[in-house]
Amino acid sequence: MNIPEIEFEPVEDIKRFQEKKMKIALDYLKNRSPFYQNLFRKNHIVVERINHLEDLQQIPFTEKKDLQSYNTDFLCVPKEKIIDYITTSGTLGDPVTFAMTDKDLNRLAYNEKISFLCAGVQPGDIVQLMTTLDKRFMAGLAYFLGLRELGAGIIRVGNGIPELQWDTINRIKPNTIMCVPSFIPHIIQYAENHGIDYCNSSVRKAVCIGENLRERDFSPNLLAERIREKWDVVLHATYASTEMATTFAECEYGCGGHHHPELIICEVTDENGNPVPEGIAGELAVTTLGVEGMPLLRFKTGDMVSIHPEKCRCGRTSMRVSPVIGRTNHLIKFKGTTLYPPAIYDVLDNTPCVENYVVEVTSNDTGNDRVIVHIGLRNQEPDDIDKNMKDRFRAKIRVAPEIKIHPAEEIRKINFPDMSRKPVKFIDNRKKTNP
Repeated sequence: MNIPEIEFEPVEDIKRFQEKKMKIALDYLKNRSPFYQNLFRKNHIVVERINHLEDLQQIPFTEKKDLQSYNTDFLCVPKEKIIDYITTSGTLGDPVTFAMTDKDLNRLAYNEKISFLCAGVQPGDIVQLMTTLDKRFMAGLAYFLGLRELGAGIIRVGNGIPELQWDTINRIKPNTIMCVPSFIPHIIQYAENHGIDYCNSSVRKAVCIGENLRERDFSPNLLAERIREKWDVVLHATYASTEMATTFAECEYGCGGHHHPELIICEVTDENGNPVPEGIAGELAVTTLGVEGMPLLRFKTGDMVSIHPEKCRCGRTSMRVSPVIGRTNHLIKFKGTTLYPPAIYDVLDNTPCVENYVVEVTSNDTGNDRVIVHIGLRNQEPDDIDKNMKDRFRAKIRVAPEIKIHPAEEIRKINFPDMSRKPVKFIDNRKKTNP
């Protein structure tokens, strides 16, 4: 089934393999990319002297603001070679346009094929895509291309609409669904409300995107536990972004997303840009390999992760990427505690009366972070909901944010605005300071 052999090779061989790929990528950027030609010239970088992965540290990082300010300068091919135009979701600011060639689409299909294989999807499986293929979204298209390449059946339902999801499951009987994990409790709730025997449905596996399913030690987080308590499905987490054009997927052992060495080089760095020790959290920076249209060099993703180099029980020796701990721009400093929004989500996801929520961060009068959790309740409001929720937060994260209760439908409109492709759970209204 074409699982890449390089993922099982000795670590030293993987490094040498990546260094050869890196040289090809640097030469391509030197000859084709206006942005990187200017960066090399301004910083007196001789790419021929970059021979080892460690040498990449001589090159400045590429940041989201570079893509926003000099977007067309990243394009390495004539416009007539562009087949597909996509944009990022805008998680860390204004969306960025990406242009993909036919070769890039083939690479994308290969990436998703081997990622689905890693997650245990087989040729002949039927996969229901609960993700959009429109709205300039890369992921939905990538999943379709990868599953087609793999030889799996595909049902393109799109996101939301639990009624349509269950109608499709009952009609076509997929064994796998692909969705944002926080949507699964909603389809479970719909099934329970409408007498659907979901536990005996055809679905046996969920490949999930966009949200964590595990803690940093790879144990199931509260959302995963909440799903599994209700529905005995196998859950696989994946991690990806438009800029990376590469997916990190869990194997059956669920110990981090597996790295595809032929597609991407990864670095994890501290706030000063220095490499962090293995297993320590830092910001992920990536160098894409084999991208033709808009390749990136040392791109800072904004995602905080850790790298785990130990051989996996599945036999792969390529490194594994931890669940995303948080985003650099989303760091909250609240009442002497530093935390990221996923820690707040975990508490809310494990509270039975909470139907949906939005976490808002603003600045108070002294310029410090103020955290407000807007909650939509599932049923009738429990007694003293404010105290109940604050006790839960203190037990889990040591501090308690402000709690505001709203109709669940009001929160749902915030979670799923018309122009968004991902659920909106975090709103950052802090005052921005000028650099």
